[in-house]
Amino acid sequence: MERLHLTRTPAAYACMIIRKPPEEAFRAFVDPALTSRFWYSGSSGPMVAGAELRWEWETYGVSVDVRVEEVREGGLIRFEWGNYEQPTAVELKFTPHTAGATFVEATETGFQGSGDDAVRWVNDTVGGFTTALCAMKALLEHGIELNAVPDHHPA
Repeated sequence: MERLHLTRTPAAYACMIIRKPPEEAFRAFVDPALTSRFWYSGSSGPMVAGAELRWEWETYGVSVDVRVEEVREGGLIRFEWGNYEQPTAVELKFTPHTAGATFVEATETGFQGSGDDAVRWVNDTVGGFTTALCAMKALLEHGIELNAVPDHHPA
């Protein structure tokens, strides 16, 4: 089997329309009391520029260090996370869509490794962000906690 050789750094991208105003969609990511209802199980603090946080996913027994680079109220969050020998960068954009709705985009870059490893990493990331966005949509639009992230990779 021929190995894939990437000539440029891959990016992972996931998006979703959330039928809530940008301020509400944005708040769902910066306020750990909300985010822990659809994505991670715990955070050491809110997403504010300059914050160094620790996020936990109890179900999986994993945690990650997060450095918040930039926060623009209601519109943008940029952070680095992961192994700081090889961090990746995430950008969350919140764009007004239709009346009362927001187009939320998650883009992650900085993947390293062989072509196969990078493709696997990007694939996992797209799946993870898509699952989190779907769970966020259910929570914000319908008040339903799907538990989609903890159920994504059952033991």
